[in-house]
Amino acid sequence: MTGHLEVFEGGGVRLVALTGALLSIGRAPANEVAIASRRVSRLHAVLERFPSGWSIRDLGSTNGTTVNGVPLRHARPLHDGDRIDVGPARVLFRCAQGLPDTETVSVEPAAPVPPLTRREGDVLTALCRPLTTGGQVFPEPPSVRALAAELRLSESAVKKHLANLYDKFGLTGNDDRRRARLAGEAVRRGLHAQP
Repeated sequence: MTGHLEVFEGGGVRLVALTGALLSIGRAPANEVAIASRRVSRLHAVLERFPSGWSIRDLGSTNGTTVNGVPLRHARPLHDGDRIDVGPARVLFRCAQGLPDTETVSVEPAAPVPPLTRREGDVLTALCRPLTTGGQVFPEPPSVRALAAELRLSESAVKKHLANLYDKFGLTGNDDRRRARLAGEAVRRGLHAQP
């Protein structure tokens, strides 16, 4: 493990690997760091990985989050050895800077949105709407069924347009998060700025 969290709760300690781009903390069992306490909100806080390191932000929890004893008001970067208090749990952040698995990020601007057919543009705009309208902490793109209903297309037509969009944006693989990755990439490339 190149980085991990040490979660001290109820007299025991467990290690949670720092993998992926997001780690959620909260009372709900679906969180990567689930803390079984009424003093912890269902979705309490989130750790986010950026090319320069990890940060933490409180998600409007009832009882708040502290880092090194200071109440967390805004997102802040984490450093090796930082202590995070969430309800009765103490979490130690263990991750040295400059790990070999960090990515190098290009400073070049993002590639433009590739040329799209009118219907591909409609599908992509509807797919990205939850990301561009705000209001949700972790917006999920609409399902194929929801896209089909909104655009008055068949589900197979939506799937075909999505397959074309995956190719145009260079998204390979067939994982469950591909629609979310497509929406995120389209917004990163400036789709939200188009009329």
